[in-house]
Amino acid sequence: MKKLISILSLIIFTTGLVSAQFGPGGPGGMGGQRGDGNGRPQSNTQAPTLNLDGNAPKGNSKIFGFVIDETVTTAVEFANVALYNKATKKVVDGTVADEKGKFSMNRVAAGEYNLVITFIGFTDKTIEVKVEKGKDNDLGVIKLAQSVKQLDEVTVTAEKSMIEEKVDRLVYNAEKDLTSRGGDAADVLRKVPMLSVDLDGNLSLRGTSNLKVLINNKPSTIVASSIADALKMIPADLIKTVEVITSPSAKYDAEGSGGIINIILKKSTLQGLTLNLDSGVGIRGSNLSLNGNYRQGKLGVTLGGFGRAFYNKSYTTLDQSTIRGGNTILTNQTANAFDNGLFGRYNLGFDYDLAKNQSLTASVAFGTRNFTRTQDYTINQFTNNLLNSTSFRDVTSRDLSNSVDINLDYIRTFKPSQEWSISGQFSQNKLTNNFDADLLNNSQELLSRQKNLNTNFNNEITLQTDYQTPIKTNQMFEVGLKTVIRQVNSDYEYRIAGATGSFASDAKNPAGLLNYSQNIAAGYVSYTYSTKNKITFKAGTRYEYTKIDANDQNKAIVIPAYGNLVPSVNISKPLGKSSTLKLAYNNRIQRPGLQQLNPNYNAANPQSISIGNPSLKPEISNNVELSLSTNIKKTYLNMSVFTRQTNNSITRITMPSDTLPGAVISTFQNIGKEQTIGTNIFGNFFITSKWTVNGGIDLFYNYLEGQQVGLDGISSKISNDGIVIGGRLQSQLSLKNGWAIQAFGGYRGNRVQLQGTQGGMGMYSVGARKDFKNKKGSLGLAVDNIFGGMTMRSTLTSPQFNQVSVNNIYNQNIKLTFSYKIGKMKFTETKKSKVKNDDVKSGGDNNNN
Repeated sequence: MKKLISILSLIIFTTGLVSAQFGPGGPGGMGGQRGDGNGRPQSNTQAPTLNLDGNAPKGNSKIFGFVIDETVTTAVEFANVALYNKATKKVVDGTVADEKGKFSMNRVAAGEYNLVITFIGFTDKTIEVKVEKGKDNDLGVIKLAQSVKQLDEVTVTAEKSMIEEKVDRLVYNAEKDLTSRGGDAADVLRKVPMLSVDLDGNLSLRGTSNLKVLINNKPSTIVASSIADALKMIPADLIKTVEVITSPSAKYDAEGSGGIINIILKKSTLQGLTLNLDSGVGIRGSNLSLNGNYRQGKLGVTLGGFGRAFYNKSYTTLDQSTIRGGNTILTNQTANAFDNGLFGRYNLGFDYDLAKNQSLTASVAFGTRNFTRTQDYTINQFTNNLLNSTSFRDVTSRDLSNSVDINLDYIRTFKPSQEWSISGQFSQNKLTNNFDADLLNNSQELLSRQKNLNTNFNNEITLQTDYQTPIKTNQMFEVGLKTVIRQVNSDYEYRIAGATGSFASDAKNPAGLLNYSQNIAAGYVSYTYSTKNKITFKAGTRYEYTKIDANDQNKAIVIPAYGNLVPSVNISKPLGKSSTLKLAYNNRIQRPGLQQLNPNYNAANPQSISIGNPSLKPEISNNVELSLSTNIKKTYLNMSVFTRQTNNSITRITMPSDTLPGAVISTFQNIGKEQTIGTNIFGNFFITSKWTVNGGIDLFYNYLEGQQVGLDGISSKISNDGIVIGGRLQSQLSLKNGWAIQAFGGYRGNRVQLQGTQGGMGMYSVGARKDFKNKKGSLGLAVDNIFGGMTMRSTLTSPQFNQVSVNNIYNQNIKLTFSYKIGKMKFTETKKSKVKNDDVKSGGDNNNN
């Protein structure tokens, strides 16, 4: 514990003051809400600063009401409300609507007035109000119409911050990122504060890879199977924002001990007919996407598709020593690898307004992945320092998948912030993980062949209903039910053949079939209360009951059913007008994912073999977080400290093979516990209105504890710990005539594993873009790691073996991007699905912390 405490020091922020105020104007004038220096509206409901008529009389009447968007019947948060004397045309009172759209003005004198409501993106609305002495005026629900001006007629005067912090999440505005164009989602997430992405696309948050990842607030079976694979299928150009939720409320699934990552793709936020083209070509990858949107009246239709081709090469070395029968077996392995990938995703969506307060949305999305890797292995083995064999192996691995996600959602709004929804989703993912290997002699003559066939299915049906209602003006009650029916299957087989013969089943590696059924029933209740001094308490609890039936080749796998009660508490307190202090606690669980369950014996690399464990149970974690955010003039800063304790941790364990000399086998087991304590500091700085710099530092201490087998065959406790440091720095500059440039640099230090460390890495990129004069298109150029590739060095150690692996990635890249938009565009809003369950742990990662 002393070691934990010594890691952190107290950091004190100086707070600044930012006030919200109206711009000049009278009835029908454009009232603007002032931001916080980062393009975000201030989340307070205090009356704005107005040029009030000091001679206006005061009374004892009250005017109040709700402001909503007439298109989607949701609250217009923080709309500006001004009261003008009808005769004098002077402002006598004013306020700002709260986050529920409610506004209220007290002490209004009798008379005739014009009430003017304004907000950016909406048409101003004027209401005539006659106030009688001593009588209140309830204006009820006031609907604002969205602006129908074409986008090219609108002049944007404020820059949205690259990083924004909302009440319950951090938002990274990826659409402003120039250097990631032509890349994939992994290139974007590497730049998001608190996140780390390794070269294979494996994602972690504050040192843990146990995350929920949603796409447009919805799950996808490609994510459930492997987060890394999902990130490769999403081009960076299609990502609008990335939301990081470190302390989810009870409304969210209990899965993901580290939190939730929500990737929001660019959607139709326009009315009319539009067609968007985005493309890019580079020496390591190319991309192309076409998205069409049609919206007329109550009906909206979206149709689109995007794909990305990827190609790269690497060089790896492996030095591994094992002890067997009193002898030391040393293996030296080198390999050249060539990667080729083709990823795509296609979507069709509808939304229809059944009535002013009812809407129906439906969507279907298809995903495809075709990833091929060829590796040429040279393997030298020594026994007690004497060379006893040299072998050559050519391996072609195929990682293929086809997925479909179908969603249907019905939403009914009764009044602002009171709504009921019912949602359904069907997801299916078919995966193929095969490899073919040719074994060669010193003369490169074929000796024998080997083939591993592995087909996986993941089917999910989700039903969910949610209801929320405000209580008075300062409380919110939420309740919901959900069920997930999940079926996972893995069919695997090994085949061998001679140099000229046909393939036959391999008796040493018998075929197998895993059937894994998982049914989850869940319910939650959540309550939010805001005090008069604006302290907000949000508390809730969620109960999930899980039942599992599994068998492997007609042999039952006994996994008892289990129930989890998952509480969460979030407290937020404003400090002055520009700072916010937040404290959060939650309990989370993490179920194993498909690749961790899959019992297929993967020996594509015969010296480093992997196999899943279908008997895995969920891990449970407790999380506490304290964060402070503040705005000092044009600077936004956030600092958080956090701690996490995980029990029954799903940990990767490696041990020597009993049958293959010099080889090691890795699998997953529930044998560990993990403790993490750390801090994140990041900021966004507006040097000028055209030049921004943002960056951050991640620092945390990790302690892992588990079991491993010693030379005597007896299992004993082991532990490992260490400090992990990472950071990133990004800058963007807007120039004249539509030019903009951006630069990024990031580093992730060595990661702690139970039996060793996983190597760190660094990367950098520079990009430039030129917008066309008509603002409908752009041309860009970016470079990544132009002065060299990356090198990652990882180690594994136990009493029975030692392993050092070095991976050299040649990922220098130059890419040219082009985008163009066709069509007339008007403001409107799209509906969002309510289903949010990507609740299994990805198995694509090579670290367990």
